[in-house]
Amino acid sequence: MAVEMYLLTIMSFDRYVAICKPLQYTLIMNKYVCLRMASGAWILGFLAPLLYIIFVSRLSFCKAREINHFFCEVIALLKLSCTSTRTIETMTFILDAIVVTFSWILIITSYIKIISAILKIKSNTQRSKAFSTCASHLTVVILFYGVIIFVFFKPVSMYSVSESKKFFLFYTGMAPFCNPIIYTLKNKEFKDALKRRMPKWS
Repeated sequence: MAVEMYLLTIMSFDRYVAICKPLQYTLIMNKYVCLRMASGAWILGFLAPLLYIIFVSRLSFCKAREINHFFCEVIALLKLSCTSTRTIETMTFILDAIVVTFSWILIITSYIKIISAILKIKSNTQRSKAFSTCASHLTVVILFYGVIIFVFFKPVSMYSVSESKKFFLFYTGMAPFCNPIIYTLKNKEFKDALKRRMPKWS
């Protein structure tokens, strides 16, 4: 989750530089900056799960050994624990809230600046082009954060396995599947190819 939010935040920064500072884009988003951003994703992808592993390894499990989920999700594991999970729940909630809030603030700030810059553009064509550049990213952000807030910000007592499975299936399967489609919808070649493939009703 943390890695996806990190990547969405980076993409919002990339859109901000592309629209608000187009002449400095290659200078700001140089290969060293891109390498650092990619390294940050790898490091975060290693450290974020490590915290959960440490938390869960301290629990004792005396209930069913079978996890009723598609994969080894932390919330599903907490449901199987026979010791109190209140401390871990609180720490998990606080960490998730910090990560979500911080990335959300950065994304919102970027888009406030982007929208204010777009509104200053006098040409309608250029303005619509700038909006279309951001539309795909905004769609992915809304989809991702909508699922995250609904699933992760619930106490374990309110956790429903069947409901969680549906949302996690969307989060881990449908969302990544939809991403390439969402991002290519603004591509002219893709739209032309799609029109050619669509059946003509006459």
